[in-house]
Amino acid sequence: MWLINSSIGRKVVMSVTGIALILFLTFHGCMNMVALFSEEGYNMICEFLGANWYAVVATLGLAALAVIHIVYAFILTAQNRTARGDNRYEVSTVVNAGKVEWASKNMLVLGLIIVVGLLIHLWNFWYNMMFAELIGAMPVIDPTDGFGWIKETFSNPVFSVLYIVWLVALWFHLSHGFWSALQTLGWSGKIWFQRWKVIGIIYVTLLLLCFLVVVLAFWFGCAPSLCDGSCCGSFCC
Repeated sequence: MWLINSSIGRKVVMSVTGIALILFLTFHGCMNMVALFSEEGYNMICEFLGANWYAVVATLGLAALAVIHIVYAFILTAQNRTARGDNRYEVSTVVNAGKVEWASKNMLVLGLIIVVGLLIHLWNFWYNMMFAELIGAMPVIDPTDGFGWIKETFSNPVFSVLYIVWLVALWFHLSHGFWSALQTLGWSGKIWFQRWKVIGIIYVTLLLLCFLVVVLAFWFGCAPSLCDGSCCGSFCC
């Protein structure tokens, strides 16, 4: 099958799975923003997305997308290093020196950081929430209390710093991957090439700011949802 055996097919698979994962991150980022303003609202979403059949199916689907994307990334990286050096994608000659070009030359390193960050994220949230609920375990915090797990995780400076490093790596990875995926799918001509680059940088920046704001707000305890009226000397009030 050409999607598996050919270089172009592998790039198409990478592009489609990458776009799907960006769409999921968009949903996840919007969901996380709710935690900034409402503990009840966020936990209501977590309860809806709890350990039920459709959430489990969606989780398995996301896991499959992530695994396919990561495996193909390593395959293409090895292939492209042999054929063209360090560039994972066949980059157009109009790409100028800058952050995106740096990202294209360091996608393997960025990918490794992202995988490690993903494992940390799964441990902090999926393992302690959905998995714990599925097996009937009862960790320190109720598995259904997503807000509590956010507070617990980001009150730890080590995890907060690790998440920030992860988000920076994601920014470089996605800012390159966004336009590169569209180019692979043939949606980028001479005119739209630069436009997609600009659109991608703006979109990815706003998306990852959603995650970064949550990390910083809970780290420093200044999320509006944390204010109970008794902390009038702090930023949250």
